[in-house]
Amino acid sequence: MSKRKASVMGSFYPANPDEIKKMFKYFNRILDENETKPPLSSIGTNAVIVPHAGYVYSGFSANMAYRVLGNFKPKSAVVIGPSHKIYIKGSSIAEYDSFETPFGDLQIDKELTKTLKERFDLSFIPSAHQEHSTEVQMPFLKYYFGDIKVVELVYGDENPQNLKNIIDFILQDSQNAVIISTDLSHFHDIEYANMIDSICLEGVKHLDVAKLHRGCEACGKIGLEAMVLSARENTLKPILLDYRTSADINHDRQRVVGYMSAAFVKE
Repeated sequence: MSKRKASVMGSFYPANPDEIKKMFKYFNRILDENETKPPLSSIGTNAVIVPHAGYVYSGFSANMAYRVLGNFKPKSAVVIGPSHKIYIKGSSIAEYDSFETPFGDLQIDKELTKTLKERFDLSFIPSAHQEHSTEVQMPFLKYYFGDIKVVELVYGDENPQNLKNIIDFILQDSQNAVIISTDLSHFHDIEYANMIDSICLEGVKHLDVAKLHRGCEACGKIGLEAMVLSARENTLKPILLDYRTSADINHDRQRVVGYMSAAFVKE
């Protein structure tokens, strides 16, 4: 049995599951004590955008997306994130049996993996799967959904249209979910970061691909564009759930990283 071993456990998120539970409960207590508009309980979705930094920085934003995904209760989730460590042409899909998390292993959806690999001519590049953009999502999935099956897809130099076609296919099955992983701008001062992050937010909010190309610096912009294209074709309405920056935590306003979460719902 092959396993996708966790590569950033203990750094991006705690290795101790009790510590993660404390963080999630803290995030949820804040949400439960403060009304959101619209209420999270009213949002049913199987497609979300989530950030992928350390939980102390972006966990709250990501948790909002998983809360609304919990209203849908998917059977399988395809996590799509950019490659940060190595250059790859196209996309790589993980052909393991399971995925390690502090809460126990997640099972890889091998049938869906095989279908996507063959239908979209995907590769399996093992070195691409030491990737934090996808890995940090897995403890959330295990915590909220237990025995959900997962697919890990890491892209590099990829055409957004190719990813859009994959997303379209995944969402044809109402039991599947798509999770698009991206952070926003990196290491600008807070004023400039807010300004260029607003371009990403507006591009998503209005499903405007051209807007994304006018200054959005998201590391996963290819994934964002693919999700926007898919939402436009499938008449999904975007709902921005949260935006924040690393300055909210470390108070460093000179080297800021931006984070967002969003959901896409049927109109």
